[in-house]
Amino acid sequence: MKLGLAALLCLSSLVWLSECTPPTCYSRALNLSKEIKTLLDKIHTFHRTKTCAEILPTIFLDVHNSCITTKLRDFLYVVLNHPNQYCREKPRMVLLKRKIQNLYSIITRICYRDLVFFTDDCQAIDTGNTRPYYAEDRLQLLQEER
Repeated sequence: MKLGLAALLCLSSLVWLSECTPPTCYSRALNLSKEIKTLLDKIHTFHRTKTCAEILPTIFLDVHNSCITTKLRDFLYVVLNHPNQYCREKPRMVLLKRKIQNLYSIITRICYRDLVFFTDDCQAIDTGNTRPYYAEDRLQLLQEER
C-alpha cells in the first residue's frame, strides 16, 4: 500500500515538473502570434471595436517569414497612431498594441539570432497566400521520374 502511494506521488510530481519548462524564444513567438491572430479576429467581429478595425491593415502573421519585422513595425505604427482617440483607448486595442510590441521586441531583440526565417515573401503576410517553394517542386518532380 505504501509502495503504491509513493509511486503515485512520484509520478504526479514528475507530471507537474514536466509542465514547468520555460518557453523558448521560438515557442513564445509562435504562441504570441496565435494570440494576436485570435485577438484580431475578436476585434474585427465585436460590434464595439468593428469600426476601429476598419482602418487596420490585414496581416497574416508568420514567424518564419523574414518580412514579419517590417510588417509588424508598420502595423504597430497604425495601431499607435489610430486617428480615433476613442479606439486607441479601447481595452482590446490597448491589448493588441501591447502584444504586437512584445512580439516585435521578441523577434528583433530578444531572439534576434535564434529564429530561422524560411521565406521572404512579403506579399504572403499581406494576403495569406504563399508562393510554392521551387526547390520542393523540383524534388517532387525528381522523385516522380524515378
